[in-house]
Amino acid sequence: MTFESLGIAAPVLRAVQDLGYSTPTAIQIKSIPPAIAGSDILGCAQTGTGKTAAFAIPIIHRLAGKRRPAASNPVRRGNDRSDSVRALVLAPTRELAAQIDDCFKRYGKHSGLKSTVIFGGVNQNPQTRDLQRGIDIIVATPGRLLDLISQGFIDLRRIEMFVLDEADHMLDMGFLPDVRRIIAMLPKQRQTLMFSATMPTEIASLSQQILVDPVRIQIDPQRPAAERVEQSLYHVAQKTKPALLAHLLRSRADDSTIVFTRTKHGANAVVRKLEAIGIRAEAIHGNKSQSARQRALDGFKSGELKVLIATDIAARGIDVSGIGQVINFDLPQVAETYVHRIGRTGRAGRSGVATSFCGPHEGELLEAIERVLRKRIPAGRDQPPATVLSDADRQEARDARQNEGSRGGAQRGSGGRPARGGAAGGTAANHSRKRPEHMRAKKAKTPSKASLVEAMLIRKGLTKPKPKPSHFDDPSPCLLP
Repeated sequence: MTFESLGIAAPVLRAVQDLGYSTPTAIQIKSIPPAIAGSDILGCAQTGTGKTAAFAIPIIHRLAGKRRPAASNPVRRGNDRSDSVRALVLAPTRELAAQIDDCFKRYGKHSGLKSTVIFGGVNQNPQTRDLQRGIDIIVATPGRLLDLISQGFIDLRRIEMFVLDEADHMLDMGFLPDVRRIIAMLPKQRQTLMFSATMPTEIASLSQQILVDPVRIQIDPQRPAAERVEQSLYHVAQKTKPALLAHLLRSRADDSTIVFTRTKHGANAVVRKLEAIGIRAEAIHGNKSQSARQRALDGFKSGELKVLIATDIAARGIDVSGIGQVINFDLPQVAETYVHRIGRTGRAGRSGVATSFCGPHEGELLEAIERVLRKRIPAGRDQPPATVLSDADRQEARDARQNEGSRGGAQRGSGGRPARGGAAGGTAANHSRKRPEHMRAKKAKTPSKASLVEAMLIRKGLTKPKPKPSHFDDPSPCLLP
């Protein structure tokens, strides 16, 4: 099948051809025709399947093909055209929002439509100037969008098409209340497209509330991991993970590599360790300014920067072609996140490599991931002897777990059995209303946004308390060049 056979309007088809695309992906084949016809869509597909084009192309097709309806109140302040917005796309992260807006600009370059991206962490003045000049399509993160609505810069009452992208990630980040506030401001007569890589209970419930007789699309439900990605696993002590990382980066020095860590602190520590041995790397995470994140991402896209260290929240929107390998320095707390991580490589028909490090305290996380994959991850080869996990390392980890259990075991239920929920892929539910020990308020300490999100996931049974992050011991001799 070709894009011509999908019934796309000539200006959009011309832009697609200019980009060199001829064959649509599975989700594009199933989504574009019904979306062009005006149906609501509920799409469930893993990362790297072409979801952005699956909603961007129909939006441009429909908006470019009809006149903008006349405003009920045409009186404006000067050149203010903030009521011109006809389509809204919500995304969970700044990087993903910027990436989606770039797609709209590329696919819509012959349509005459205007789009802009709105997110926090940067000065709002350029965004408000775009809005006042008149914008057809807004791609936004929830927080900044609500801020500009409250200031009177955005009017959502004339929205014709609404997209909720990465809905499950919105839930993970605690944005669902903001999303519900935004949806309440939209006109009831609209077309809604909702895309999510997974379908937890809260997202399924939301879809029933906002979609009308949707076309349901699910891509490769039995094959969650990228087919062309070669996966491998190394059992390694936490203190020797940096040495193993350095070895793998040097063995594939020409490849662009994303390294995933569990925490912001861990990402910064990895950067310091690599730079100490002459390997240039930069980190992107929520504590970095937007300008710093964008500089790192631009350098990575251009190939000037070969190694990018990222947390899951910051990396969800990274769509860079030609990423040679992904390295999971820390295994993710939620098993499904593993699939998103490795999906950053092996894109657009290319092959890729995904390597994971499993410390002696991460065994339960590994078991949950392999349940999601429905297979065992094969062991890696040619591991440097200095990084091989020893019996002493395993015993040290067992002793640490026993010590944790002897201190009260906030995560243990009656009879000494582990409480339900935790790291088993985020699939078990913990319905207890009692706040566990690790979530009880400390004196005169205001929790950060990240800790609130983590607490929410723990309360819902989607994860369990994180093990203490590695602070890295002094450089071991095996780290030296």
